[in-house]
Amino acid sequence: MTTTTAEQRLPRLERADAWARLAEGGGPSLTVSSPWASGDDAVLGEVATTPAARIGAIVESAREAQREWAEVPVRARAAILRRVGALARERREALMDVVQLESGKNRLSAFEEVMDVALNAAYYARAGRAALRPRRHSGATPVLTSTVEHHRPKGVVGIITPWNYPLTLAVSDALPALMAGNAVVLKPDSRTPLTALAGLELVRDAGLPAGLMRVVVGAGSEIGPPLVDAVDYLMFTGSTATGRVLAGACGERLIGCSMELGGKNPMLVLADADVERAAAGAVRACFSNSGQLCVSIERIYVADEVYDAFVAAFVRRVQAMSLGAGLDWDIDMGSLASRQQLDAVGAHVTDAVAKGATVLVGGRARPDLGPCMYEPTVLADVTEDMRLAREETFGPVVSVYRVGSDEEAIARANDSSYGLNASVWSARRGSEAAARVQAGTVNVNEGYAAAWGSTGAPMGGWRDSGLGRRHGVEGILKYTEAQTIAVQRGIGIAPVGSMTAARYAEVMNAAVGLVARMPRRR
Repeated sequence: MTTTTAEQRLPRLERADAWARLAEGGGPSLTVSSPWASGDDAVLGEVATTPAARIGAIVESAREAQREWAEVPVRARAAILRRVGALARERREALMDVVQLESGKNRLSAFEEVMDVALNAAYYARAGRAALRPRRHSGATPVLTSTVEHHRPKGVVGIITPWNYPLTLAVSDALPALMAGNAVVLKPDSRTPLTALAGLELVRDAGLPAGLMRVVVGAGSEIGPPLVDAVDYLMFTGSTATGRVLAGACGERLIGCSMELGGKNPMLVLADADVERAAAGAVRACFSNSGQLCVSIERIYVADEVYDAFVAAFVRRVQAMSLGAGLDWDIDMGSLASRQQLDAVGAHVTDAVAKGATVLVGGRARPDLGPCMYEPTVLADVTEDMRLAREETFGPVVSVYRVGSDEEAIARANDSSYGLNASVWSARRGSEAAARVQAGTVNVNEGYAAAWGSTGAPMGGWRDSGLGRRHGVEGILKYTEAQTIAVQRGIGIAPVGSMTAARYAEVMNAAVGLVARMPRRR
């Protein structure tokens, strides 16, 4: 395993002060630090926090701006989204820098965030217009009833995002909400506010009117509740435990919410899989973004026939990974995002090893490379009494298991309270096995990027992994209220003149039977 050390002094973020001024401040300053360094050397900037008492007024101000925005033609909103995508690609270097310095990830993982924003902007600029257009439906009475379905914006959408994908989850979730005619109040994690503010600058520079997107900064426990109490819809990405609390609060107010929560995502390597290809895919699926990815793989079930060959190939590739901190493209895996995350990952591995797990590669913190560095780790002999057998680790740790059949692999993959993402590797049986895996997205001969990058298809979790979907038509219509307008012409839907109720019932019964036999309109 090769290593790269971070420079003693971090690169300067030239626009950090300008980004900080975009926050809805008024409270004490928050010091933003990088996980690549310690003490004063780690400081990236200062951002004023938002007092909880101001949240209601900020949301109401956004609501005023939203009323005008809702009247802007959809094609004009789409033009702004297209400019967001173009600007993201144009400013990719500066955006990658702030993403890396705040979160600690490697360059390629930061690049994927920027491209995700560009892809979502392009998709919703194009598909959003079709999704939002009025649609005619068959009326209650043929010819006489004209029925049209409309989609109206919710109002103000609250978005609460975590630290692991600070640009993607801030901007890519905001774009469909804005395209649908809403305003957005975004609360990023306190560890990564500068990236969210850089995203705010991006959408404003693309032409989004002032006041439509606001960023509030502070601890979730302090400003999360008043935000949920004020907005008209909530989009949340984070832990299952926090999601339950927020969903309960939304339920009390009878407002909608969409949530991507935890996962313990499985990979299945079937007997007919290309072992070398599967091993290379496992490296990306397990260790992209230092394993701090909601859809990353933490369990691998390998057919007995190819187990030894797969494990040997996988371990060899993990040993060849470069680990380090820096803006260079040749670093395969970066840092964990915080000491808290480092401690959580280390605790899972220590518990497993103490109870008999075998470390095939990795298994150590690397303070010589940075305060939050941990080696990519592969474990075998993991049993049910170990915490990481079922708990989400959310770090660069994966367990491998030998299975005797496709049936066993699928059963063990489904034996979880989660159901976010899964991966199946097979030359011939991949799609068949994937259809039986209980997860919101299943990738065949890929780890996660195929489904995640398919922005036209819905993405989200089953069971404890969340509710609602991002991406696809569902990803924009969730930010709207459906409204049906039905115009009745001529006679009403009621007995006419001297017609008795009994006669009316006979006529309607015959009419409904006739309608039921009509050919379906395609």
